[in-house]
Amino acid sequence: MDLSLQGKVALVTGAARGIGRAIALELAQAGARVAVADIRLGRYEGERYYRISRRVSGDDEDVPTVAAIEGAGGQAIGIELDVSNAAQVKQAVARVGRDLGAVDVLVNNAGIVSNLGTIAEMSREAWDHELAVNLSGGFSCIQATVPSMAERGWGRIINLSSVAAEMPSPMQPAYAASKAGVIALTKTVAKAYARQGVTCNAILPGLIATPLAVSMPEAWRSLMVQQMPAGRMGTPTELAAVAAFLASPAASFVNGAAIPVDGGWLVGPPLGQ
Repeated sequence: MDLSLQGKVALVTGAARGIGRAIALELAQAGARVAVADIRLGRYEGERYYRISRRVSGDDEDVPTVAAIEGAGGQAIGIELDVSNAAQVKQAVARVGRDLGAVDVLVNNAGIVSNLGTIAEMSREAWDHELAVNLSGGFSCIQATVPSMAERGWGRIINLSSVAAEMPSPMQPAYAASKAGVIALTKTVAKAYARQGVTCNAILPGLIATPLAVSMPEAWRSLMVQQMPAGRMGTPTELAAVAAFLASPAASFVNGAAIPVDGGWLVGPPLGQ
């Protein structure tokens, strides 16, 4: 099975920490030259998150993603990027082209949850901002990279959706709507470019040890863990392994899929619950 990305260039958004960081490291290990893009590039926050992250995943995120890749012998660049700004996205893709080469693998991971409350409690500003990052950000990144992929006859697009797209919480209306939109966007791109050698797939993370999960109220997180067949949070590295497969030549016949990585969350609670 060919999992090598030697000679390929990957752009990963939201890659300073969490899932995006783990994916960037995994793609680099497979041989890709990686552009690490993040709005908080070089700035870390959330000491409580990092304590939990180390305990669950064992990754030392005090080492910046670019430095971690270079320290392991890989090649990477860092780009500060707000994916909700389409002009910034175009500039970032142009820089990747100059410094590393044309993008072969795009991972749309950047995402936010800016509201915890019912739709009646959510401001229009918060709604617009979440959709701008979680959905329109991916659109801008795909629009900026897929023509070149199609012209060269090879490309991999991986969009991070969420189990919230299939089983939404009433307290996250914009998040659920944006992540459901990601799945629909994935399928349209998959249909449009399949015959040009470009695949587009979505990953639906469940409860993964990331800043988003750790920012949830403790009671919510504990209840979710109890209801998961796996009985624990997942790790970013477990999810990154799926992304690395989808990015590889071995996944050439996987297209338009929405793959849960959720410890069985979507299949329902374990027996006895």
